[in-house]
Amino acid sequence: MYNIWIVWASWAVGIEMIACLFDLHIPVNELRLWASEKSAGKIMRTPFWEKIIQEVNDDFFEWLDFALFSAWGDNSKKYAPIAIEKWVIVIDNSSAFRYDENIPLVVPQINANTIWNAKLIANPNCTTAIAVVALYPIYKKYGLKKIIMSTYQATSWAWAKGMQELLENTKRYFDGQEAKVENFAYNIAFNLIPHIDTFQENGYTKEEMKVAWETHKIFWDDNIAISCTAVRIPTLRAHSESIVLETKEKVDIEDIKEILKNAPWVELVDDITNKKYPMPQNATKKYDVEVGRIRKNLVFWEYGVELFVSWDQLLRGAALNAVEILQECIKNKELHK
Repeated sequence: MYNIWIVWASWAVGIEMIACLFDLHIPVNELRLWASEKSAGKIMRTPFWEKIIQEVNDDFFEWLDFALFSAWGDNSKKYAPIAIEKWVIVIDNSSAFRYDENIPLVVPQINANTIWNAKLIANPNCTTAIAVVALYPIYKKYGLKKIIMSTYQATSWAWAKGMQELLENTKRYFDGQEAKVENFAYNIAFNLIPHIDTFQENGYTKEEMKVAWETHKIFWDDNIAISCTAVRIPTLRAHSESIVLETKEKVDIEDIKEILKNAPWVELVDDITNKKYPMPQNATKKYDVEVGRIRKNLVFWEYGVELFVSWDQLLRGAALNAVEILQECIKNKELHK
C-alpha cells in the first residue's frame, strides 16, 4: 500500500486522477489532496472517503511515496524538486519537464521501459498522448515517414473554467448578451479558433510543435516529419484529430483495422455503412481512444492511410495516462523489493 498525494487536486485533472486511482485499483494506503490557499479547507468527496484539501507548502512531502502533479508548469518547477529531495517519485502533468532529455516522457503502452528508477516522469501533452496510442501500432508494423494532423480541441484545455466559459457564452448568445472572453483568444461559443498556445518563429503554435517534439521523444525517432494545425472548438472535454500518414511500407487497410482493433486502450469505431465513427460526444468520459474513418489516403496511395480519433482530454489525455505511469512505477518498486 502506498501514500499518494495529488497536487492541485481541486482542478479538473486532479479530480479525474482520484477517480482513476480507484478504477485502476491502485493500492492506496493514504491519499492527500493539495491545492492553493483558495481551495484549502474545502471538503472533497472521493471513492477514498471525504478528504480535506490542504494548502501546498514546502513541508508537505513527508511520509510519501508518489506525488501526482496536475498544476501549471511554474508550480511543478517549484515543488517537484522539493518532493524529489525527500525521495518522492513525481509524475508531472505540466510541460515543465517534457523536453529535458534526462527525464522520461511516458505513454505506458509505448515506452514504459524508460521509467526504470526515475524520480521524475513527465506526462505528455493531451494531443500527443492520444495520437501516439493510435499511431504506435501502425508505426511498429509499417513505419512512418510523415504525420500530418489537424486537431479539434475542447475547452477543457483550460480546465473547468474553460468549459464554464463555453457554457456561459452559449447562454449569453441566446440571451442576446455580448460574450465574455477570459480563457481563449476569442469567444468560443458557436466559433472555432485556429490558435492554441503561443506562436513560434516558424508560424506554428507551441501546441502544434508539442506534437512533433513529444512524438519524436516517445517513439525515439526524430526522422518522422510531423506537421500539425491545432484548432479550439466549442465542445466540453473531448478532443479529436484528423491524421494523415505516409508509411514506409505499403499499407493494407484491413490489416491496419485489425491491428487497431487489438491495440490496448483503442476502440475501433469504423462502420460507415451504419454511420459509426469517432465523435466527442461518445468519447466523453471513456478511457479508450476511439479510432475510425480508416481509409487509404489519396495523396500517398499505397503508402498512405488516413484516420480520425476522439478521446476524453481529461482522462486519456491527462489523468488516466498519469495514473498508468504510476502503475508502472509501482510494478518497478515491487520487482526491486
